[in-house]
Amino acid sequence: MSKKTNTLLFILGGTVFNIVITVLSFFIFLVIYSRFLNGLLPESSAAWAIPIIFVVSIVASFFVYRLIIKVIMKKIDMEKYFDPIFGRRRPPAKQ
Repeated sequence: MSKKTNTLLFILGGTVFNIVITVLSFFIFLVIYSRFLNGLLPESSAAWAIPIIFVVSIVASFFVYRLIIKVIMKKIDMEKYFDPIFGRRRPPAKQ
């Protein structure tokens, strides 16, 4: 496969992974709210719970995605297998 194909597949896989992590974290936080916090908070807080849980799950998925990307970048030479998305890297300056 070419570098462009690898880049496209990596971006598509990363997007699907990020969506899956967002949905999983949404359901995990929803279960935590319904099991533990629902009885402690007043009834009027239920209207705010879903949007807050949604935002928190997006933020959590962002941090998980960043952590996974850092681990992948340590193990794989990205320049060797992937094409730059926004432009070419400049060659290092000669000294």
